[in-house]
Amino acid sequence: MQEPLFFDRDISWLTFNARVLSEAASEEVPLLERIKFLSIYSSNLDEFYRVRIPYLQKLEAAGKNQRILAEATEIINQQQDHYGQILKKTILPELQNHGFHFCYHEVLPESILPFVNTYFYTHIAGFLQPVKLKDNTRFFPENNQLYLVAITQFPSGERTYLINVPSNDLKRFVRIDADGFAYIVFLEDIIRCNLQNLFPGATNIAAFNIKVTRDAELNVLDENDDEILTEKFEKQLKSRDMGFATRFLYEPGMPTRHLQYITSILNLQKAALVEGGWYHNLKDLASLPVHVPSLTYPDWPAVKQVDTLNPNTTLFDTISEKDRIVHAPYQSYDTILRFFNEAAIDKSVTEVYTTMYRVASDSRIAHALISAAKNGKKVTVLVELKARFDEANNIHWAKKMKSAGVKIIHSVSTLKVHAKLALVKRKNAKSALLGLLATGNLNESTARFYTDHILLTAHQEMLEEAENLFGFLSKKKKPENTDHLVFRHLLVAQFNLQNRFLQLIDREIENSRKGLPSGITIKLNNLEEEVLIKKLYEASHAGVGINLIVRSICRIVPGVPGLSENITVRRIVDRYLEHGRVFIFHNNGKQEVFMGSADWMNRNIYRRIEVCFPVYDEEIKKQMVSILALQWEDTAKAVRIDRDLKNIPMNRNEKDTRSQEAIYRLLMASAEDIEKELTAQVL
Repeated sequence: MQEPLFFDRDISWLTFNARVLSEAASEEVPLLERIKFLSIYSSNLDEFYRVRIPYLQKLEAAGKNQRILAEATEIINQQQDHYGQILKKTILPELQNHGFHFCYHEVLPESILPFVNTYFYTHIAGFLQPVKLKDNTRFFPENNQLYLVAITQFPSGERTYLINVPSNDLKRFVRIDADGFAYIVFLEDIIRCNLQNLFPGATNIAAFNIKVTRDAELNVLDENDDEILTEKFEKQLKSRDMGFATRFLYEPGMPTRHLQYITSILNLQKAALVEGGWYHNLKDLASLPVHVPSLTYPDWPAVKQVDTLNPNTTLFDTISEKDRIVHAPYQSYDTILRFFNEAAIDKSVTEVYTTMYRVASDSRIAHALISAAKNGKKVTVLVELKARFDEANNIHWAKKMKSAGVKIIHSVSTLKVHAKLALVKRKNAKSALLGLLATGNLNESTARFYTDHILLTAHQEMLEEAENLFGFLSKKKKPENTDHLVFRHLLVAQFNLQNRFLQLIDREIENSRKGLPSGITIKLNNLEEEVLIKKLYEASHAGVGINLIVRSICRIVPGVPGLSENITVRRIVDRYLEHGRVFIFHNNGKQEVFMGSADWMNRNIYRRIEVCFPVYDEEIKKQMVSILALQWEDTAKAVRIDRDLKNIPMNRNEKDTRSQEAIYRLLMASAEDIEKELTAQVL
């Protein structure tokens, strides 16, 4: 077997964002959904500049991987050009065809100027704070805040001002109905039209949009006291937007001398200077004031699980009889909410444990935990402070739950707890332990558009292991000398997860070498960690067929003779964000299925507590295999990643499979069959 090869993780991620952009360009996607994909692309890129570009800059400064930053910048520039072409040549004309005139880099029509001027004085003027730039100006542009640079000519000479665009306080887009059209105008263009009112006496004014993106990294040292740790995080959150600048984005046409002057005055010399489009923060396109149902995806109402939500019995009794699974967002999340609601009022429940990585802004799960504590139950919640960009919301809910009597635990600062699980302890019940294990966050907001799988089980031995893990986490210790914690069912990062996956792959290798059937199917968000990738290469070399569905970062190089000729990688981007992690091992015909929170990334394997879990119920196992098979057969929304890291479209045919639609129909048909069966039993 030849030397292993690895794609660069950041270049790989950029190919994922390119796949997002291709959905915005697809004529098969409804118009408003294409606009949403433009928004998603822009939001993704902003995060890349906040998180990854600082890291690449540090590597380059240290003389390491110097080519990657330049290559990434070139790719981004090409994608941004493509973005502009999609917007101007397809999106804007199609909006016009439907009666919406999106005023994009154009002189506003005379007919709407009276409204524009009135709107400026009525809604905008009070938010503006122009800053005159001088050599001694000390002004700090906020992260991702929009500004207008106004270059003004007065009889006394030239003056340069920086004007805040209050897009965080006001609607970014203003809709004006006139001339038989719905005009849509940028907030900053309304300000442009009124610059003469801001600077009376100016003989000439030129204005340009700019934006500064800043490093988002937080650095909090270990702290055993949770209250002190929370205080430190809150202080750092307040200063997060004060990080060093990674990108200075400016509108085309800005004179070079003014660009250099502003860069110097605002201390942006070390930032990447990027000539962007005419407008920035186009993630705001998601809020475009266009509401036409025919221009969006058809509605897929969440499938109700009639057997799980039987009004004549409790959910807890149902789980005690048989494992259940919820496939979000295809199926109703009510089952998950009911799990926590029943825990809050069930008199047999004595203790509740759960992890919360990203808490919904108005979390009904958190409300249920608060009620459980107030109803006399012992409630323990591990709230992860280090969930990037959700830290403030998590702190808010942690404080609220703690004040209600919930015991709040935070992980040690060098080790995130990314596991998704909940546990209920009962007295005088058939099953003393009931549990919930998931591939995604216990968050009813993201559950509407993230595809995840949530297992509800009464498997006592597996849940005893979960209880032991909660006990370990409550002690706030790093996983050292933990031989007393033995996991025979659960796969837990820092304990046995990596070794167990290596053993499962080794078994497939052994079967293949013996001439027995073998095969591996894995679905992940990200695939980076080299030990596991090398083991997959070894399996491929031994003749094991390996099917990988990897949404985002993928460092494995498929299709290389002598190394990975038996490895195929596909990527799916559609209306829902593919988020579930699923692992299927052929095992000589006795398939084993695992699911869980862990991607195969360095951070997940080495710096987090992750939990993956086996699927023992044969019906659920069969269903998971069917779902993965549908995704592998996707010809409409899947692409194949080739050995050059390109997204290669699948061959289309008359029987095209769109996996997300097929999965929805599969679960809908299953629910209808169960309902017919229950009705027949009643009759």
